Amino acid sequence: MDVTRTIKVRLILNNTNESLLLNNMLTQYAAACDFVSQYVFDNGFELNSNKLSNKLYHDVRTKFNLKSQLASSVFKTVTARYKTLNTVLNKKPYRIFDGIKTLYIKRDLNWLQKPIMFKRPQADLVRNRDYSFVDDLKQLSLQTLGKRIKVKYSTYGFEQYLDGTWKLGTGKLLRSGQKWFLHIAVTKSVTENDIHQDVKHVVGLDRGLRFLATSYDERGKTTFFDGKKILRKRAYYNKRRTELQALGTKSAKRKLKSLSGQENRWMTDVNHRLSKTLITYYGDHTLFVLEDLSGVTFNTDNLPKSLRNSNRSWSFYQLEQFLTYKSALIASQVVNVSAQYTSQRCPKCGVIRKANRDHSIHEYICKNCGYCSNDDRIGAMNIQLLGTQYISKIDKPRFMKNIITTA
Repeated sequence: MDVTRTIKVRLILNNTNESLLLNNMLTQYAAACDFVSQYVFDNGFELNSNKLSNKLYHDVRTKFNLKSQLASSVFKTVTARYKTLNTVLNKKPYRIFDGIKTLYIKRDLNWLQKPIMFKRPQADLVRNRDYSFVDDLKQLSLQTLGKRIKVKYSTYGFEQYLDGTWKLGTGKLLRSGQKWFLHIAVTKSVTENDIHQDVKHVVGLDRGLRFLATSYDERGKTTFFDGKKILRKRAYYNKRRTELQALGTKSAKRKLKSLSGQENRWMTDVNHRLSKTLITYYGDHTLFVLEDLSGVTFNTDNLPKSLRNSNRSWSFYQLEQFLTYKSALIASQVVNVSAQYTSQRCPKCGVIRKANRDHSIHEYICKNCGYCSNDDRIGAMNIQLLGTQYISKIDKPRFMKNIITTA
C-alpha cells in the first residue's frame, strides 16, 4: 500500500523582487480558479478536468497570463476542491425532526448556494515542470509568470523525506505572513502485512469529548487521554471569536483570520502528539480499532454552554488519519467498525440497554449482571471486542440489539 505525507519546505528568497514574482503568480492562479469554479457552478458541476480544459484552456491562459502547466493545474485544483466538498456533504446528511423521528437527507453539490471561491492565494506546482530540486538538492527552481527563479530552502523536521526513498508529487506554493512555503506531497510504498496472522495487540479506541481517547487492549489495560484542557482552550477560542465578530472592524477581521490559523495549528499538533503516543506505546503489528463516526453526533447536554459549540467541531477524523498513516509505516493497521450500541452494551453479559449509561456521572451500570465501569471505558472495551471479531475474519462485525453474546 502507499503511504502519503506532506512535507513543509520553507523558501528562503534572495530579494523582494522574487517575492513579487511569486505573489503575482499566486494572485493570477487564484483568479483563474475562481473563473473556472464559477463555470463549474453554472454548468451542472462538471468535474472532469479534461473536459473543462477543452472548453476553458484558451480563456484561462489568455485572461490570466498563466503558462501551460499552471493553466492545466487550475482545472485539477478546482475539480479536486469540489470533489472533496461533495464527499464532506455526503458524510454529513441534513437532519430533520418530523415530530416522531429524525429524517436524514443526503446532500450533494446541488445544495451549494454559491460557487467555491479561492480566497487564499496559492498554486499547485507539478514536479520537474513547475518546481525541481537542483544543485544536488541545495536549491529549488520555481516557475513564475516571468522567469524561473532559484532559491534556497529549509526542510527542518522533514529531512528524511528527501533521502530518495519517497516519491515527490505535486507541491502547493503558499504564503503565510511574510514567509513562503512549498508543501510537497510525498509517497512511499510499504508492504501491507496480513494483520490477521501477525497481530500482537488489538486496541479499542473510544474517541470522545471529556477524554480525547480511551484505549483498551487485549491485556485488559485501559488508558485515558484527558481532554478537559482541550475543551477549555477551545472555549477560549470560541469566546475570542464571539468578541471579535461583535466588533466587526477590519482589524477584528484580521485578528479572526489569525486566530483561526492558531487554533488549527494547535489542534493539528494535539492530534499528532496523541497519535504518536499511541504508536510509540503499542509498537508494530497492532490493530487499532475505531468506531465509524460518519453521521454520529455527541451528547453535549450535560456540558456547560460555553463548551458545547467547541465540541462539535473537534477533528476526530484528523486523529484517525494521522493514526492511519503512522500505523502503516510500522506494519500496524487502523480499522473502522460499526458504532452501533458500543456505548450501550455490557461487555460482560452482552445485554444492550441505553438506560444503563448515566451521562451525569459518566458511569455504566448493568441492570442485568451488575457490572459497573466508566462509560468511556465501556465503549473502548466493546470496540476492542469488535476488533477481535475482525481478526477472526467475521465480516463487518457489529452488535445487534436483543442478542446477548458472551464477551
